[in-house]
Amino acid sequence: MSGDKKAGYRAAIEKEWSRVLKQEEACRKAAMKQSDSSWTSRLTEKVPEKVCTGLQSAFGKAFRIVFEKGTGVIEKTFDRAALSEDFEIRRYAFEVKSDRKSLRKIQQSAQSANIRNMALTGAQGIGLGFLGIGLPDIVLFVGVLLKGIYEVALQYGFEYDSMEERYFVLRLMETSMLKGEQWIRADDEINTIIAGTSRPEVDDEKLKEQADATANVFAADMILLKFIQGLPVAGVVGGAANPLYYGRIMKYVELKYRRRYLFGLRSGISGHHSVIGS
Repeated sequence: MSGDKKAGYRAAIEKEWSRVLKQEEACRKAAMKQSDSSWTSRLTEKVPEKVCTGLQSAFGKAFRIVFEKGTGVIEKTFDRAALSEDFEIRRYAFEVKSDRKSLRKIQQSAQSANIRNMALTGAQGIGLGFLGIGLPDIVLFVGVLLKGIYEVALQYGFEYDSMEERYFVLRLMETSMLKGEQWIRADDEINTIIAGTSRPEVDDEKLKEQADATANVFAADMILLKFIQGLPVAGVVGGAANPLYYGRIMKYVELKYRRRYLFGLRSGISGHHSVIGS
């Protein structure tokens, strides 16, 4: 690589890195402003305790079933090999062109897939909501969400099979649903994992604990909407929230995989490298 091209390569990476930092700061500010509205809190308090317990249990089961046993089914909904090949093509194109435009092709591809999945989860939620079906939609929602996360991971050149990667996915999902200081602490922890300064030792028990923790955060945030979704016709309101949640979660997930990819590129320039599970 010539001197000019190497300089362009560095400049493109640094500009995109600065862009990621700005977007993360925007997410941080948004998280600090988020809070449950008073009317939502009042309505949630009126949801029967038995229903609350059932929803929390349903989320836990959905995560375990889909996360532990559903990967094969989810992978039938996208072409894993093609996504990996697309990443290699775009990676090579950036190495050759060494410009910001080619570097951003990866992000554009990931965002296009997210739009398609958002439409899918919206159609599912509204359709089941009209019929007054709430709890079964949780499994479908989690399935589409994991599909989107797996696609983003592959589009940035990362796998999702190992325990460490599965743990990372669960941490991303959990953090995306947090608010305030909880979000700040969890996001900082995500960044230390990406940087390699924190390498959690993951076994079956730790993975299960994290799946339960993630499920609990989802249940706490979505409990009212899934309760409403269980009411015929009126349930459309609950189901229509699916794409809103999907967009919120995937915005954070895509940003963190982009950070992780760029961190690797920057580390390669400086002679260091650190990726999860390496």
